[in-house]
Order: sequence, then C-alpha cells, then structure tokens
Amino acid sequence: MVLFGVSLITSRKSSNKAYFLGNRKSPWFVVAYGMVGASLSGVTFISIPGWVGTSYFTYLMVVFGYLAGYLVITFVLLPLYYNLNLTSIYTFLNKRFGTYSHKSGAFFFIVSRLIGASFRMFLVINVLQLFIFDLLGVPFWISVLIFLGLITLYSFKGGIKTIVWTDMLQTTFMLVALGITIMIILQQTGYSLTEMIALTKEKGLTRIIESDWRHDRFFIKQFFSGMFITIVMTGLDQDMMQKNLSCKSLKDAQKNMITLSIILIPVNLIFLFLGATLFVYAEQFHINIPALSDDLFPLLALKHFGFAAGIVFFIGLIAAAYSSADSAITAITTSLSIDFFGIEDNKNLTENKQIKIRYLLHFFVTSLVFITIVLFRSINDQAVIAKLFTIAGYTYGPLLGLFAFGLFNKAKIYDRWVPLVVILSPVLSYLLSLYSESLLWGYKFGFELLIVNGLITYAGLLLLINNTKIKNN
Repeated sequence: MVLFGVSLITSRKSSNKAYFLGNRKSPWFVVAYGMVGASLSGVTFISIPGWVGTSYFTYLMVVFGYLAGYLVITFVLLPLYYNLNLTSIYTFLNKRFGTYSHKSGAFFFIVSRLIGASFRMFLVINVLQLFIFDLLGVPFWISVLIFLGLITLYSFKGGIKTIVWTDMLQTTFMLVALGITIMIILQQTGYSLTEMIALTKEKGLTRIIESDWRHDRFFIKQFFSGMFITIVMTGLDQDMMQKNLSCKSLKDAQKNMITLSIILIPVNLIFLFLGATLFVYAEQFHINIPALSDDLFPLLALKHFGFAAGIVFFIGLIAAAYSSADSAITAITTSLSIDFFGIEDNKNLTENKQIKIRYLLHFFVTSLVFITIVLFRSINDQAVIAKLFTIAGYTYGPLLGLFAFGLFNKAKIYDRWVPLVVILSPVLSYLLSLYSESLLWGYKFGFELLIVNGLITYAGLLLLINNTKIKNN
C-alpha cells in the first residue's frame, strides 16, 4: 500500500520526461540509497548467503572490484552522458558510429536486462511458490502474473520519477530484514556477535583470497571481473544509468555513484556474514544443507527460525526483488521507446501519442518478462547468481567492446558490419571458455570471460576501421 501511495503522488501529471528521467529533479542522496537495493536485488538476498558454503568470502574480491568500476563510471561515463544530454545511453553509439551500432548496443542491453531481471524475479517468485502458493494450489504462472501485475500498477505511469522513491523504501525494508535475521540467528544459537564472527573464521568460512591462478575464483580475476561487471552492468546499462541521469546535475550524479560504491562494500560483507551464520546454524541444529544453495536461506527462515522470522524474510525478499524488477521493466521500455521507436525525435507524434506508445511498450515488456520467468523455471539447476554473471559475460561483452572503442579510438568504422562482430564475439568467447582448460594449461574462466568478450569485440571493430575518414568524438 505504501508503494501505491508513493506512486499516486509521484505519477501525477506524469509526462514522458518524468517517466524517462524524472524531469532531472531526483535528489542524489535518494537515488544513491535506493540504488543499494536495486544493485543487490533478490539474487543477493538469497544466492550470496547460500554461496558461502562453497566459495566462502571470495565474492568480496568481486565487491572490491566494484569500487574500481564505480570510479570509472563516475569520472568517465557520467560526464559523457551528461555532456551529450542523453536519455538512452545507447544514443552515444549512434552519434559515434551510426545506426547499426546503436541498434546493436540497445539490442544487447534489452536481451541482457530481460534475462537478468527475469532471473532475479524468478528466484523470488519461486520461493513464494514453494512455501506459499503451492500450499494454496495456485499455479506458478498465476504467481508470476500477480507479481508482475503489482509492479506494473505502481510503475507504468510514473516510471523513474516513481521508482527512485519506491527504491528508497524497498532498500530500507531489505536492510532491516537483513539485520533482524542476523539477530534472530544469534539469539537462537546463543552466540554473541563477536563469538559468531570468531566461530565463522575458525571454520574457514570467511576466507577471502583464492591464490590458485587456474581457479575460477582466483582473487586477481575476481577483482578485475568485479570492476568490469560494474562498468557494464551499471555504467553501460540503461537501467542503472537512467536513475543517475535523473539527478539534477553531473555533480549530483557523481556524488550518488561515490556514495553507492562506499555503501555496497559493508552491505555485501553483511550478506556474506549472514551466509556464514546460516551454515553455523545448520550445523548446530543438524539440518541438512539443500542440494541447491539458493534454497538454504529460505529453508531456515521459513522452517526453523520461527513465524516472525519468516515474515521478516518475506518482507526483505519482496523488497529486494521489487527494487530491481520495477526499474528493469522501465529501462527496457525506455530503450525500446527511444532506441527503436524513436518517439522523442518523431515530430509527428504528440505528447499524448508518445505516452500511449510508451504504455503499450511497457505492457509488452512485462509480457516478455512473464514468458521468460515461466520458461526459466524448467532449467534452474545452479546458483542463480553464477548463472546471471555467466550470461552477463556473453551479452554485456559486446557492449563493453563497443563503448571502449567509441571512447578510446577515434577511428570511423564500417557501421553496417557491426552486428556481425557483436554476434560472433559471444560465440567465440563461449568456445574459448569451453576448451580453455585444454588450450590454456588448465586455466578455467570465471566472470572474467566478460573482459575477454569485450576484447574480442574491440578486435573485431579494429578490422572494420574505415581509413578514409576520421570521425571526431
């Protein structure tokens, strides 16, 4: 009800400018705080705690890489976007290369965000299905429809103008739920916070560094993977950048990014600590660890911690899911509206006609998400966060290569061949990953596959250089 109240207030007299960029009036501190929840999502809430059992605290090296990535976004990408006065960040590719590059970049974003958002929502809806809706006899597809219907009701009119404020509320609920859950675990196990920290360290659950260079969690790989994951999944992602572009000025957007990067380190550390306490709890009370690590937190919260803890878990989980899902649908709608339908540049469309087209696209995107979630349920066989980042390595890699070439190479290219390059790049990356252990002395790719994919795209663009002209940036 609170979300709908915020929506009613913020969506009054809503225009396309309000939907896309919040009229560039969003307070930077509200955006920064709300983006904590959007950056973490239901994936962090469930998958990262469960991941601790096999990867310990090695994920923290990825988080340290995030900080480096946010610095690149703050001082390289944000000034570019603001100087060009962009609504969709992929318009940069049109200005720099041409239509084919523009459409290719926007297409890869839409595919990336559609898959990523659907994975995140699936994780949450699946938990609700297993522990509530199955007991009530409600089919999975109905559960998905309810979930997406609620998001649509409060976001389709106000867009970013609404979401920056609802994100703030959702982040608060998520973090409060996290703190209360840790307190419940400490109370039921009988340990103080200091004792629990010492115990998790003694059991080896807090190990951060993986020193084997061949391992997919080798700490240097993790750091640079985190850096480039942040650059592409935040800096080259319309979803995350749309919130930054809604700030009043470049300076405010930069303050937002710096603040967010600082906050995310302790928040992720707390999530990892929660994961360690879950394994301590399971061992102390002789509870079998589920085969799928994503199921550990829901299992303990809903079956063992008690009724009040179960309610807290659901509040935190739904808040985490909504904070990323609503903005993802809005961002994909924005990209379709600007990058493919060009409604801002079409002088034949009145404001009312533009809004009607945007409404239709919003419902179309919601339908695509619905189909993707339902299909994904049949193939969920590993931790969602690992699957999410693996797919991101393939779909965001071409974006990394395109933007890097556009920023750091002044050459003009044969734009019409760009779609071929960005399609071949993920294919070659996949083949390299598949045979890397036999070709590279046992080396196994992890999240750094994203970097390789970007390099392959960059190399492909070098082959397309048109030496007859030089196009200034």
